[in-house]
Amino acid sequence: MHHHGYLWAGPKERFDNEALRRPPHPDPPPAPVSDDDVQAERLLKRYREVAAEFPTSDLPPIETAYWLLKPRSLVRGTWDEAKEAAAWIGERVAEHAPRFASERDRDITGLARLVNAAAEQLRSGADVSYGFYLERPSYLSLAVVTCSPNRSKPELGCTIR
Repeated sequence: MHHHGYLWAGPKERFDNEALRRPPHPDPPPAPVSDDDVQAERLLKRYREVAAEFPTSDLPPIETAYWLLKPRSLVRGTWDEAKEAAAWIGERVAEHAPRFASERDRDITGLARLVNAAAEQLRSGADVSYGFYLERPSYLSLAVVTCSPNRSKPELGCTIR
């Protein structure tokens, strides 16, 4: 078992575009029945956009395991030990803490608990995902995905290795 780390920070408005954060349904919507079927044409166009953009977009997927469908270039680190992957999360949280929107989140005294909880989850084979609002209107997403196989989506192949 090993773990891959992902980090995304960007405009909250972009993060909120949930259509680009979900893999497209395997079956496309039906084709328009006529040239006047504007709604069906719009739906099919949106489906095609999402199908093209989801696999290449750097946006964090709604389900953490779907990071495994994203390009290898988005992997920020790979670790064999859960403790090392959790430490990476802790380092990223500490690095971004001064920009956290919430004063409570800026107080990193709970960081050790967060890192320990992440290490425990990763050791059990689960994925870990944390999100923080940064100075408005930005968002930080940190995730570590477990591979070989992924517990929640074992059918997904590993990005690296």
